Amino acid sequence: MIVGVALKWVDRRPDVDALTGTVRTDPRSSGTSAADEAALEWALRAAEAWDAEVLVATGGPPEAEVVLRDAVAAGAARAVRVDLPTGASSPLVAAGLAAALADAALVLCGDWSLDRGSGSVPAFLAARLGAAQALGCTELRLDPATPGALRASRRLDGGRRERLALHSPAVVSVEGGTARLRRASLHGVLGARAATIDVMAAPSGSVPAPTPGRGGPYRPRPRPLPPPPAQLDARQRILALTGAISRRDPPKLVVLEPPAAADRILDQLRAWGYLP
Repeated sequence: MIVGVALKWVDRRPDVDALTGTVRTDPRSSGTSAADEAALEWALRAAEAWDAEVLVATGGPPEAEVVLRDAVAAGAARAVRVDLPTGASSPLVAAGLAAALADAALVLCGDWSLDRGSGSVPAFLAARLGAAQALGCTELRLDPATPGALRASRRLDGGRRERLALHSPAVVSVEGGTARLRRASLHGVLGARAATIDVMAAPSGSVPAPTPGRGGPYRPRPRPLPPPPAQLDARQRILALTGAISRRDPPKLVVLEPPAAADRILDQLRAWGYLP
């Protein structure tokens, strides 16, 4: 079993011109983000729990191999660099990483990069691999008895949390605070200097850019409400409009397969008046 990790080589302390906004980077201050380091640590833990090997991949010029050697020093078994130019688009990066990580049962990534901060590559990567995706996870729990199975938690709007049960193949992105990367041993650091870094060519052909969607937060359609009877006083009309004392269906837990769960959610939204 192979556990993949997608790393990004990025300048952690870029210099931004205050007048022109030009960003100048320095390879000497470049490396991986805390989120990518957390993803690597989770991959190493998964490899230990499932008796698997860790495959790390990155896209960029030859200078980007430094992050792969750091990962090998920490315990990764293999490393692949996709020969991509600096600043390549997210769909192009995901296409290259998908080819490098095609054999991985589970792929871990940082939830967002330091330079763009979009966090879009894990989603594009999951689409390329045809895998399930769990993005922006704040907690992971590995199942030692079932390789490829894990549970994840992630934030939702309004302070809520979502708990997910995942099975391979899956792409999971994690926040930087979920784990701290272990310190590489001296033996690992010395061995990583001579480690073989496989190089793959950039994806051939053009990668279509995603169609931009509607911007802004989702706002459901207003639900038409019948006017309260005119003979009611002001308090009774407010109660009738808000439904504060009306009978409501109690909350209930339903366990369904994904297609049936999606149909159930749509039916409930129609019952609430959010869908036609």
